[in-house]
Amino acid sequence: MRKAWVLATVVLGAGLSFVMLLVVGVYVVAGNLAGGVAGGTKRLAKGTVPAAYQELVQTWGNLCDAINPALLAAQLYQESGFDPKAQSPAAAQGIAQFIPGTWAAHGIDGNGDGVRDVWDPRDAIPSAASYDCQLASYVKSVPGDPTENMLASYNAGPDAVIRYQGVPPYKETRNYVKVIRSLEESFAQPVSRVAPSRQAAGAIAYAQKKLGTPYLWGGNGTADQGGRFDCSGLTKAAYESVGITLPRVANDQYNAGPHPGRDELLPGDLVFFSDDLTDSRAIRHVGIYVGGGYMIDAPRPGAVIRFDPVDTPDYFGATRVTEDGANALPTTV
Repeated sequence: MRKAWVLATVVLGAGLSFVMLLVVGVYVVAGNLAGGVAGGTKRLAKGTVPAAYQELVQTWGNLCDAINPALLAAQLYQESGFDPKAQSPAAAQGIAQFIPGTWAAHGIDGNGDGVRDVWDPRDAIPSAASYDCQLASYVKSVPGDPTENMLASYNAGPDAVIRYQGVPPYKETRNYVKVIRSLEESFAQPVSRVAPSRQAAGAIAYAQKKLGTPYLWGGNGTADQGGRFDCSGLTKAAYESVGITLPRVANDQYNAGPHPGRDELLPGDLVFFSDDLTDSRAIRHVGIYVGGGYMIDAPRPGAVIRFDPVDTPDYFGATRVTEDGANALPTTV
């Protein structure tokens, strides 16, 4: 639930005209931007990794050329959602989800305390990086992208990568490689302006039609709920209207694409708010940016969907939603 740092009253008719001008502006601005995240060393985007693990991921993510901090973060998020207590039905354990046999062979004492503990992120995160680099070394003579060959080895085994001289033609393996590379862009700090989403205008158009609708905690806009929404229900429905499926909760929606800076916001970007500005897992509110320092959001019980300013003390950051980014998100983390 969003804290009411600032209250804004907007006349609905004028507001709709304002938004329509901004929607057109999406495509004007789009013509002046090119490409996505450029090459170079990838650092972690603000708050994408919980503060307790950020230094570990940033340091160990540079262990070898085949990995980088954003890629390592994407793997950890995909495996456990950064939960050091995670355990799967297949007995995979900890933040990096090592199965016991793999941990026995590849787990390392990352923090130098004399114990290799799969449940300790200070051991498990270095072990994940080390294992990635070992796999990359096994397949270093295989043609193609070394990082993708490493990821394919992680999923299908290095023998399959060597046999097929690249990513094997297995649907699961190719999907795994695509998912991690897409999530990588969500965890990487952009080094150039990122291209606007072509669906942004449609998402805004959907949200503007909901202005004045009463808030409902857990609301998805269904008929039995009287067409009401909460904050992430609104953003999910807005992007679903243009063919992009987002997770249900705000802190997972943050990982649906790259993260523009505050001075790079474009209409259609999702904007996020938190009481902990170091950890995206603590995000508690989301809205759709419409330009001019304002968003459309469903703020809290007792309020209606409305325009609110984004420049408040709890502003966390933004996401430029992409189809690949949204499709890469795990259904549960």
